[in-house]
Amino acid sequence: MTADTSATSNGAPPPGAASNSASRMPEIKVPGLLTLGGLAAGLALGLALAKTSLIAPLAAIAAPIGALWLQGLQMTILPLVAGMLFTGIVETAAAASTGAIARGTLSWIVGTLALSSVVGASVMTGLVATFDPPRSFVQPAHSTVPQQVPGMADFFRTIVPTNVVSSAANDAMLPVIIFVALFALASTRLAEAPRRQLALLFEGIAGAMMVVIGWVLWLAPIGVFALGLTLAANSGMQAIGALAQYIVLVASCGLVMLLLAYPVAMVAGRKRLGAFASAVLPAQVVAISTQSSLASLPAMLAACRRLELRATSAEFVLPLAVTLFRATSPAMNVGAAVFAAHIAGVHLSAGALAAGVVVAFITTFGSVSLPGTITYILNIAPVAAAMGVPLWPLGILVAVEMLPDIMRTVGNVTMDTAITAAIDRGVNEGEHDSEAARPETVH
Repeated sequence: MTADTSATSNGAPPPGAASNSASRMPEIKVPGLLTLGGLAAGLALGLALAKTSLIAPLAAIAAPIGALWLQGLQMTILPLVAGMLFTGIVETAAAASTGAIARGTLSWIVGTLALSSVVGASVMTGLVATFDPPRSFVQPAHSTVPQQVPGMADFFRTIVPTNVVSSAANDAMLPVIIFVALFALASTRLAEAPRRQLALLFEGIAGAMMVVIGWVLWLAPIGVFALGLTLAANSGMQAIGALAQYIVLVASCGLVMLLLAYPVAMVAGRKRLGAFASAVLPAQVVAISTQSSLASLPAMLAACRRLELRATSAEFVLPLAVTLFRATSPAMNVGAAVFAAHIAGVHLSAGALAAGVVVAFITTFGSVSLPGTITYILNIAPVAAAMGVPLWPLGILVAVEMLPDIMRTVGNVTMDTAITAAIDRGVNEGEHDSEAARPETVH
């Protein structure tokens, strides 16, 4: 499956930025089309045999196979997230130290990602309440449910773990992620030698876990086939309807972030709506056809030229944005977790939603160049676990991720171009203010 490398990939870092660890990670390829085919075959077989005597023995075999595959995915989540998050935060801090324009860019990135997390929680909560996707999904046998996240008061009490090892053992994802983020920030204050040793350690952990999850995902066609068969046997045509609604509703969360890029360009970048829409359209077309922000980078640079942005701004901001900025990811990741909670029949409290928002925001900085199936598990499973949502729906939903992934790419490319316009205007105004404040030379 071709995935949005803005949510998952990186370009060359700008001058002075830390080299991205993704370029040193092992290359993992997963059978995305076979996984989608496995889901379709499992659903078709389950529907065809649903009213026959064959379905009971087949489901009895398929259910533990699907559950075992899900457990294989689940065992990789915590070490993979810890490794990726540590290296991502360290590299973000290194980028922030390269100058004023880098700090301005990162300010836009951080603010937009925080907004994206809130948008995902609020939009998807409203969408599932309005359209009410079928809750007929049946939990696979032997699947485990993460620790439930209590109310808002308990959410604030559990942000800082009393024992990070105990939190990890109990699947309390939020305090573990907070700990890893603080640990990564603290490491940036160390001397070069120990800081580099820690970075290599976490990079090695992430790389090894990528290999493991690659092995597990090679079995995805079998695991998803077993899950699809069990799902169709228990839920019938409603399962297919729920998958179709998932694609539309999760893509809608990304669409909101895409539409927000236009007022950013108009208000912060002072560009006319028609001019911005016309300039960014070719980049959006490339994004749809390639599902890669990195492949869309030349088209984004061309869009900046049409918008008459300074070459120095575009050539600095866009590579940094492609490396670190995934505007639609928090919104769509939280949205996917809220949808999974709905079809699994899990009520989400305000504290659970807050936990998902925080985790989606933080873990976005750990996204790197991985196939879409891997990034789906890497990015959404921690959000779901922090919210107290069972992970088994993700094993089914991952098979159709290639469709909403198109919206991820288009939204990210559009917002990358919009913030480049906003930053370019800010740099120009800063230069004009400096020139105005400069005392005249007396001859």
